[in-house]
Amino acid sequence: MDGEARRPRREARGPDRRLSLGARAACVALLAACASVGEPPGGPPDTAPPTVDSIAPDSGSVLAAPPREADVFLSEVVNERIAAPRPDVAGAVLLSPVKGRVDVTWRRNRVSVVPREGFRAGRVYRLEVFPVFTDLRQNRMRRGSLSVFSTGPAIPTTVLTGTLVDWPGNRPGANGLVEAVLLPDSLAYRTLADSTGSFVLRQVPPGEYLVYATIDQDNNRGRGPREAFDSVRITLGDSAAIEVFAFPHDTTGPRLRTVELADSVTLRLTFDRALDPGQTLDTTAVALVAVADSTTRLPLLAVWTPAQADSIRAARAARAAAAADSVRAARQAADTTRARGPADTARTRLPAPDTSRAQPGVRPPPLAPAAGAPGARAPAGAAQAPRDSSLALKMLARRPSPTAIRLVGLAAPLATGARYAVTVQGVRGLSGPPADARGQVSVAVPRPRPQTERPGARGDTLRTPAADSTRPVPPPAR
Repeated sequence: MDGEARRPRREARGPDRRLSLGARAACVALLAACASVGEPPGGPPDTAPPTVDSIAPDSGSVLAAPPREADVFLSEVVNERIAAPRPDVAGAVLLSPVKGRVDVTWRRNRVSVVPREGFRAGRVYRLEVFPVFTDLRQNRMRRGSLSVFSTGPAIPTTVLTGTLVDWPGNRPGANGLVEAVLLPDSLAYRTLADSTGSFVLRQVPPGEYLVYATIDQDNNRGRGPREAFDSVRITLGDSAAIEVFAFPHDTTGPRLRTVELADSVTLRLTFDRALDPGQTLDTTAVALVAVADSTTRLPLLAVWTPAQADSIRAARAARAAAAADSVRAARQAADTTRARGPADTARTRLPAPDTSRAQPGVRPPPLAPAAGAPGARAPAGAAQAPRDSSLALKMLARRPSPTAIRLVGLAAPLATGARYAVTVQGVRGLSGPPADARGQVSVAVPRPRPQTERPGARGDTLRTPAADSTRPVPPPAR
């Protein structure tokens, strides 16, 4: 009786449980569908990259009152992480001039930009959008955008162009940070250099500027104390063009990092930073003494940069090759003269026929066009001169990058097993005061060559007399 009474309760509770499990499965499926950021399957693949539909405020607008925020509207939903060394969405835009931080908020297909100090009246703002956004299919934006709007004054038509190079690195200043500080207000208009080191600042107020250009190694949109930079002071009217050679700025003098032997009569001095290329070091500035006898300076021949040493070696090699060619030509002429007989020698002294007159039945060969003339071709195998229109490479060709290495020519080889001290007086870096750099070098003792073992020694099987196999071998003694 009790079992019959309990059975209907279980049957009544069963359908409710089945409905609960089904509802849970439907909720899980719905949540999974909502959590998916990809597009539903089917249809043609999306290969179109996102673009900037518009920027508010509009470019060229003069506002009566400062806006609360600036918005970048994109053509589709983009990822919050951008395609840049720093994936933060704040690196996708650059607003100037502002003092302090700028808050950048991602809102699917819209990016909001608000400076911490707020938009101020009486300024001309530049909002630059970089092509670093990607859509849900990982299609990357191809072109950026720029909006210039004003909160009071008229928008100017000025243009500031320039080129940035990493001078010690001997390469263009790709993605370098450029800050044009308007004096005396200290308002900084900022932009980034492209992959060739070129940059453009358009529609900034005319006036006197102090332009800083930095090799932004950590990509934090700031000028670090150890990063290479330089500044140029200009007066901007309608347009201006500048060149910036960035290098690390130090407050101390150079130091000798290593001193080593390049060869038996050449010392290689390596400093901890690049030296001033305008300073010419000579033998009076470099002192080389033995540690055992520090009162006697050893004679030196010259001090060279690596480029000067390479040119000297090339000139010596060219002179040696020319001398060898002249000796070879003289030997070939002597061999040809000995090989020819008296008749051949007399025949070679006859006057050559006059080829300036046209001979019957003989057509003169066509004249080759002059070099540089239309239709002229370079001979087969001739190396073509490379053409490069990059302004950064032209700057580096005109002003070669500095080096931290100096080579010192010795009058005689150094003694083996001895230790020597080197002092360079008044050496200058690219910045900072001159200093005296000191270092030491030891001349290693050459290792002795291994000697051949004496005849009959262990391991010498070539000179050991072979045993006589014709005689019987006596049994071992007991």
